[in-house]
Amino acid sequence: MLSVCLENGAISVSKRARPRRPAGFALIRLLFGGICNTDLELQRGYYGFRGTPGHEFVGEVVDADDRRWIGQRVVGEINLACGKCQWCARGLGRHCPTRTVLGIVKQPGAFREFLTLPERNLHRVPPEIPSEEAVFVEPLAAACEILDQVRIPAGAPVAVLGDGKLGLLASQVLHAHGAEVHQYGRHKEKLRIAERAGVSTEVAKKLPVAKYEFVVEATGSSEGLRQAVQMTQPRGTVVMKSTVHGLVSIDSAPVIVNEITLVGSRCGRFEPALRLLKNRKVRVDGMISEVLPLKNARQAFKDAAKPGVLKVLLHE
Repeated sequence: MLSVCLENGAISVSKRARPRRPAGFALIRLLFGGICNTDLELQRGYYGFRGTPGHEFVGEVVDADDRRWIGQRVVGEINLACGKCQWCARGLGRHCPTRTVLGIVKQPGAFREFLTLPERNLHRVPPEIPSEEAVFVEPLAAACEILDQVRIPAGAPVAVLGDGKLGLLASQVLHAHGAEVHQYGRHKEKLRIAERAGVSTEVAKKLPVAKYEFVVEATGSSEGLRQAVQMTQPRGTVVMKSTVHGLVSIDSAPVIVNEITLVGSRCGRFEPALRLLKNRKVRVDGMISEVLPLKNARQAFKDAAKPGVLKVLLHE
């Protein structure tokens, strides 16, 4: 089978043996995989990763212990937890201290023709969701996690800083929740995606100061957190969504003096994301910039890193 490999910042594609399916795992044929900002950060050295990347995917189960999975289109939660520790007992396997993470930490990723994942990690994809859009379930779940972590009342003004993939998903999730969302970005064509969903947008030439109780930082840049803190009212909350390789410098004085709460936010539950896509509450069709075969993964990564590009998909 074809498999993408990332090593020392270089992307290559080679033929590998089909992976063996451990007990309790499903063997999944890749339909589509999505390149996200985390994959690009891995290429820049994040986590010192080497191996097969990819954690956003939709596939078809070809073998499993539970035969009812076979033939099903699925997406999969990316954290492989022990199932026994206190975090797993609380339903927070994504914080299991011994977890591996698909395509990120000690677990070969989805950018290959066949992958394996525990059956307990799988979710069936409703027929109403096209396969290309199902790729967005994992990042959309990360956007939904904001509402599991922070109580944002319906009608509350919320700023989303950044117009990349995750920022566009977060603004739509918060808008569907009933918040009064204003999204700040740099690209009119990207912001139009949020506008079509009913979100108020602005090309950010000068950001407001101390205007919002809630600010979601999704710029993907080292400057984003400082800017988000600047936009937040005293005793407000900044939700940090950017994954940046390297240290992020910030003046802690405004955070302390203004008693601002910083909330780190990562993975989320898949169920609300699947419901939003099924019911067309979040639209992702306009966020696909390009679809390329696995054999062209090197070009796909180059294209995904270009300014203005949103989601680049790989298919088998």
